[in-house]
Amino acid sequence: MEDIRERLISSAQDAGIALSGEQAEGFQQYMELLLNWNQKINLTAIQEPEEIAYKHFLDSILILKYREMPEGAKLIDVGTGAGFPGVPLKLMRPGLKLTLLDGLNKRLVFLKDLAEKLPFSAEFVHARAEEAGRQGTYRGKFDFATARAVAPLNLLCEYCLPFLKIGGVFIAMKGPEPGEEVCAAKNAVALLGCTLDAIEKFELPNGDSRSLILIRRTGPIPAAYPRHGAKIAKSPL
Repeated sequence: MEDIRERLISSAQDAGIALSGEQAEGFQQYMELLLNWNQKINLTAIQEPEEIAYKHFLDSILILKYREMPEGAKLIDVGTGAGFPGVPLKLMRPGLKLTLLDGLNKRLVFLKDLAEKLPFSAEFVHARAEEAGRQGTYRGKFDFATARAVAPLNLLCEYCLPFLKIGGVFIAMKGPEPGEEVCAAKNAVALLGCTLDAIEKFELPNGDSRSLILIRRTGPIPAAYPRHGAKIAKSPL
């Protein structure tokens, strides 16, 4: 299978991120396991090694260019799918306390196998985000929450913001022009005791444009949220 290690090290370095040979080896193994498992269950439509390196791995770790994650910080990756961005961030920052949440158990079966093989430690939660966000085990417990291509931002806010501690940051990974989504989510951000921290834009080596929307929890989140998933979809905040 194609070797992506040097490509990842070089492209990360160009972005100002140091990626060691050992970390690059972890990403190589990640790619190989992902592609092997993808023959059994649908984990990714992207199957070319170079595209995986850029569109999955580099896309995820570039978060660290805009928001450093300190040793011991707690991160929940909501709707993690095949582990993006949570697992790449964990490979870059082993001290992160990682929780991977997904509503589809077979994805978590893959991630548990990945965690054993690489290896890395994480908590695996099989639940819908709105259910976990009402549970005392997870509500208000995280320094960071991430989500990638899960839902429009106004819906994502209700799914993800309840996981944050006061001062915690939600990082929503979006495409090149997030302006409309940000405007549509203003009410949700305010109602859920949060403020817009920043919008960061960047470009991948293949020319694809991306943006990160960073939202910080600054106040209380009303106990009524998150609502049931059907209500969130039918009547967004």
